[in-house]
Amino acid sequence: MRKLSGFTQSEVAEKLNIRQQSYFRYESGAGEPNLETVAKIARMFDVSADYLLGLTEF
Repeated sequence: MRKLSGFTQSEVAEKLNIRQQSYFRYESGAGEPNLETVAKIARMFDVSADYLLGLTEF
């Protein structure tokens, strides 16, 4: 979603008010965001949390 939207990891991290390293870990699978962050990411990209979690196909 980030790449399709044209954002860098740093830009997304800034919008979420988290460190870029934390966001990188989410994308790489080395870490998981808390529920609040999942909700923020879903709102940012206008998708459901289920979609982000791989439970639905958009």
